[in-house]
Amino acid sequence: MASNNNLLQPQLPRFTGKNYNQWSILMKVLYESQELWSLVENGLVEPEDQSALNQVQLTELKDNKRKDKKALFFIFQAVDEVIFERISSAKEAWDTLYAAYKGEDKIKLVRLQTLRCEFDSLRMKDSESVEEFFNRVIALANQMKENGEAMENQKIVEKILRSLTQKFKYITVAIEESKDLSSLSLESLLGSLQSHELRMKQFDTPPLEHAFQSQVLSYG
Repeated sequence: MASNNNLLQPQLPRFTGKNYNQWSILMKVLYESQELWSLVENGLVEPEDQSALNQVQLTELKDNKRKDKKALFFIFQAVDEVIFERISSAKEAWDTLYAAYKGEDKIKLVRLQTLRCEFDSLRMKDSESVEEFFNRVIALANQMKENGEAMENQKIVEKILRSLTQKFKYITVAIEESKDLSSLSLESLLGSLQSHELRMKQFDTPPLEHAFQSQVLSYG
């Protein structure tokens, strides 16, 4: 029976002190799935005089106490900090975390504004390959996501197409005219641009006769 309980134990999102927004959303979903959110949000209500409660009410109160301890246990398991030594309810723990870490949102907003400026000004370098530029764009987009930005695939695709060097001008126009950018995957875009990049390299390679003549002249 113990092994069955372990199998049913939900996987808890870890709170690191830097991911409050994401963590709180995941925990709320978890609590709702376990029918615990009402207790976490509103707190456990215990009548001062329990002698007036009937059996049904006593059973309900006992069940709510058990649920509150379960919700509190989930927070203890998900958090590495030792700030809960004197906390006895799930609501108190939740409110303490909110008060301590919600200010992180302001820091994220400042960081996000900086990242947005970097994203807007990002351009492909002449010395870069398509793959290298892709990696830079995606790495920056991922940082923006971590700080709360909704980075849709189309936004990244359009950014890449706008920011390529001049030698990709014609393939960019062709892609924009022939493809639906709202459904174009990054993998497909990368493949098209790399194929174009390879063809350009082949055209830049000097013909065999020219290479032979150059070699003869150098030895002459």
